[in-house]
Amino acid sequence: MTASIALGGTLQSLSAQAHDTASSFGSGRQPVTQTVAPERASIRVTWAKHQDEVRAAQRLRHDVFAGEMGARLNTPIPGHDIDLFDNFCEHLLVIDEPSGQVIGTYRVLTPVQAQRVGSTYSDTEFDLTRLRSLRDRMVELGRSCVHRDHRHGGVIMALWGALGAFMVRNQLDTMIGCASIPMLHNGVASGDMAASIWRQVQATHLAPIEYHVRPRLPLPVEQLDASLDVDPPALIKGYLRLGAKVLGPPAWDPDFNSADLPMMMRIADLPSRYRKHFLGA
Repeated sequence: MTASIALGGTLQSLSAQAHDTASSFGSGRQPVTQTVAPERASIRVTWAKHQDEVRAAQRLRHDVFAGEMGARLNTPIPGHDIDLFDNFCEHLLVIDEPSGQVIGTYRVLTPVQAQRVGSTYSDTEFDLTRLRSLRDRMVELGRSCVHRDHRHGGVIMALWGALGAFMVRNQLDTMIGCASIPMLHNGVASGDMAASIWRQVQATHLAPIEYHVRPRLPLPVEQLDASLDVDPPALIKGYLRLGAKVLGPPAWDPDFNSADLPMMMRIADLPSRYRKHFLGA
């Protein structure tokens, strides 16, 4: 989830065996992180332990969001995607062992840290009032991206496996984030694709009304062509396979040139076939 479920930004490739994060969440203790053994011998999954590793993730994010997606980033360090939430987040990294390069990343904002910073990133795009009962067990995923040369199942599955383990260790049960839909369709900048995807997921994956949220800057879906036969981005399709729900209509994010869908995944909604694989339950 961008938000990146994140979650800002977009994973532009996801294997059919998409991964989940979720479990049973809770308290005010510091999150427990650890290095995770990936499925591919040439990559290593770990949590950033010092500023240099966070900076490497921020450079990757800048390359993907600004270089590929054309995002306009207000950043204090050129060539890095940095915002006020970064210092409060845990940063998950996938590292290419031969080169030592960070090739994939997610950032995770825990409820304790969200209280310290005063909000989540999603709060800046949506009115999350109806999620207040979930706040003490709700983690936000965001800024997800993978290097263009490594968008294969191994990197993405390693990220999702580590996120699932993180949720279990820290007794977390709910994830939210903003899943991005690019505004470009067939080379034309338009909101029609986002409006069409919203029409599809509204009919099939809308959350119960008690969890609906409101965009602060709504995409004007009523004025757009919502009849296009388009598939959601791979990351959104992966989230939906894992039982994720859409919390309401998309917000317009002019800086990232995207429409952002508010999404939520809960451990209780995780299909059993994924539960054992990712959570050992």
